[in-house]
Amino acid sequence: MELNDLLRIAGIGLVIGFLHVFFEQTGKKEFSFFLFFVAYIYIAAEMIRFLRIFFLEIAEFFQWLSLAF
Repeated sequence: MELNDLLRIAGIGLVIGFLHVFFEQTGKKEFSFFLFFVAYIYIAAEMIRFLRIFFLEIAEFFQWLSLAF
């Protein structure tokens, strides 16, 4: 996971937040809910990808640790 990944997710979160507020203020609550739902699925997919990278790094560390002894 790099800084670019975190900045991309933060930027998407800000855009989604602004659009959510805009749709709520204009009275289009169904668009606001749909936007929130799509953003939630996207962020969940990104978190699964980050967890996969994290566990691969942990496995690599334990392999290195077992070779050290």
